[in-house]
Amino acid sequence: MARRLRIRSKVWLESGGRMIFSDGRLQLLEAVDELGSLARAARRLGMSYRAAWGLLKVTERALGAPLLAVRIGGRRGGGAVLTREARTLVRRFRRVKQQVNRAADRAFARQF
Repeated sequence: MARRLRIRSKVWLESGGRMIFSDGRLQLLEAVDELGSLARAARRLGMSYRAAWGLLKVTERALGAPLLAVRIGGRRGGGAVLTREARTLVRRFRRVKQQVNRAADRAFARQF
């Protein structure tokens, strides 16, 4: 029986009962880091620029720190890069997710 079963868990951050960071926003920040643009990152993830911007603004307000440093377009084009705070958030969130998954795997192995 245990061979077919796997445990799954989901981790997210809340503030005041409101979700402020999860896998979706993690993917968004990672896509911005790779593509250098919030618009391109949003497009890759199948969301509007406005929706992506709104999600990140909720997180920024809750954390009290900017996540993106944005260059306005023009002849050379615009773009976005992750701030130091965003890189720290991504790194720490990934670490916590790994720890939670390892703990869940151990608990599952003990019971099944």
